[in-house]
This record gives sequence, C-alpha cells and structure tokens, in this order.
Amino acid sequence: MVRKLITIDENLCDGCGLCVSACAEGALGIVDGKAKLLSDDYCDGLGACLPACPKDAIHFEEREAVSFDAKAAEANMERRRNEKGHGGEAQTDNGGVLACGCPSAHAKRIGRTENVSEYTDRTQQIYRPQHIERPRTHLNPWPVQITLAPPTAPYFNNAHLLVAADCAAYAYGDFHERFMKNKITVIGCPKLDEEDYAEKLTSILKSNSIKSVTIVRMEVPCCGGIVQMAKTALKNCGKMIPWQIATLTTDGEIIDE
Repeated sequence: MVRKLITIDENLCDGCGLCVSACAEGALGIVDGKAKLLSDDYCDGLGACLPACPKDAIHFEEREAVSFDAKAAEANMERRRNEKGHGGEAQTDNGGVLACGCPSAHAKRIGRTENVSEYTDRTQQIYRPQHIERPRTHLNPWPVQITLAPPTAPYFNNAHLLVAADCAAYAYGDFHERFMKNKITVIGCPKLDEEDYAEKLTSILKSNSIKSVTIVRMEVPCCGGIVQMAKTALKNCGKMIPWQIATLTTDGEIIDE
C-alpha cells in the first residue's frame, strides 16, 4: 500500500537523537551517528518527530510501505525498555498507558474555570492590583485537529460543533469569545492537509447528536475546501442539522455570516 511515512535527510541530520525521544512508537534509532527509520511498520505517519528536529532533516514522503502495526511497535518499545532497564511509556493524565502510545492523541475535555491571576508586590512599595483578569480560552476538546479527533469522543455528543480553518483564530482577535464559546472546536487546513475531512466529519455527525454546525473559513479561495467537506458531511450523515458559515478577511473582519 502507498502511505505517508517520514524520511530523513542524512546530510542535514547531526545525530542529536531528539527525534528518537519524540517518537512514542520507537520507529527511530541512531545508526552510525544518524537517525534512521528502523522499520516501516513501526511508523504511524503522524510525524511527532518532525518538530523535534532542530536541523529540519525530517519530512514526509508517500511511498509503498507496509501498514502501521501498533502491536509490533509496542513489542519493539518493550524490548527497548527491557534493554535500557527502565520504562518510557506514554502516560495519560491519570498515569495509565495510552493504547496508541502517543500523549498528543489522548482525547480529553479540558476543564475550564475563571482564569484569574493574582499578583502581589512583596515590597509593598509599588501598587499593583491583586487580581488581574486574563483573556479566557474556550478550547474544550483535545486533540483539536480534525485528522486526530476521535469521532466517538464523548465531548461531541449533544455539542454545537465548530469546524474552523486553522488560520481563522490568528486573523480574528476575539475568535475564542466570538466563535468558540460553548462549542466543541475542530480545525484544519484543506490546502496543507492531504486528508479529505468529509469522511471524518461524517463519522462525527453520524456517531453523535450534534446540535448545530458552524463553519468558519478565511476569504482565500483554498479555504472553500473546508466548507465543501463540511457540506458533504452534512449531506452524508443522514440528519437534519442546522448549520451556518462565517467568512473572515485576512485583515480580521467578518464579511459574511
């Protein structure tokens, strides 16, 4: 099968090993002073190692390869742990071991309380208010990327769903309060991501009692892809779900809602 895997430029790699530590599946190792992909079936293709590389030596490629084998990867990690004589499992918040091995893919709902910080001048020579309100985040689910969001996560049930272009939160200053408040948010970029979100969004809509869908896109033409994928999901889910679209300019204005 043809699938996405990581590839390493040996000319750029300095063998620092940071990518090896970042890979929860144990797919990477240092061989002859360079990072190597040890086995195709150990690599899940999610790329947790990419941001860890200080030399930008790791990239994605699509090629013929065997499927990711989670059991083989875990067995490999177990061997490595036994060889080193210590653990190294990816942990959940409560200390359990994640089935996927990757902490970033652990679905959870983030508890939110009023975000109030307290500052006190110890010298008492300069007046500072003791309570300063900070802007409040309204991000509730994790992971937030459409490609990583598990369709059966409990936070989707009875939720108002926000499907947003990932640039939107940077363009619109009050994005959290205006769009994300009281919604479950998933984001994506149809230009940069290879996945067609329609299938994942359809699964989310079919698996849960979604109350409404809000789509926030940028005015740029490529952002129309996220709208089309969301519309396809709404059509394919077999349910009548209220939906609306908001379009933002690159200057941070709402031009259509």
